[in-house]
Amino acid sequence: MASVGLPALSCRSSGEQVKEIRVCTNRTCRRQGSFQILETLTALAPPELRVTPSGCLGRCGAGPNLVALPQGLLLGHCATPSRTAEILFSLCGDGGREASSSSAVADALTALALTNNALSQIDAGNFLEAEALLTQALELKPYGGLHRIFKHRAVAKLGMLDYCGALEDISRALALAPNYSELYICQGDVYVAEGQYDLAEKSYLKCLEIDPSLRRSKSFKARIANLQNKVVEVDAT
Repeated sequence: MASVGLPALSCRSSGEQVKEIRVCTNRTCRRQGSFQILETLTALAPPELRVTPSGCLGRCGAGPNLVALPQGLLLGHCATPSRTAEILFSLCGDGGREASSSSAVADALTALALTNNALSQIDAGNFLEAEALLTQALELKPYGGLHRIFKHRAVAKLGMLDYCGALEDISRALALAPNYSELYICQGDVYVAEGQYDLAEKSYLKCLEIDPSLRRSKSFKARIANLQNKVVEVDAT
């Protein structure tokens, strides 16, 4: 497994695409902040890149550690969101810009901060404020994570009862990430709110097709139960 520094990271010139980044979440790296790094990578990654937790990568003194696959590039000292964004852009960013482009990294981090703020606003029920923040994030055109930002904005628009706007954002996200299961959950939620129960069922089933493990999710089970109750109510009228 190769260990490299930031200037040598890019695999794009060789034509070999990075398909997965694993983040060590073992004890030492966890104490050094690897869970924050895992969250940052997940939020910023393009849809074709898998980001997963990993066991020990064998370099506990240089953590938090990542490994890029299938290249086997071992990357250490990934202790800050800035360092993480630089690594991600070097591996997967826009080939038309410099691999270490400070503006691209800054835009990605700013978009991430806006998105995190928006999620807090959604949790507080401040959907209009969340929608504005997510629109600002999208205007920055970060090199990764756009599908997630569109999904979050769809949730905010659903909270605002803007069903058409929510479905538009879901469609934009699906064009970028057709196998992102959370989009179909959100789509199903919008259809339930609109009373389009047949379409909601199709969206939820598509979600399960992509990620069967969701059958065990309490929140997903609650959605299915709510949908079934809605259908029973309609049939009873």
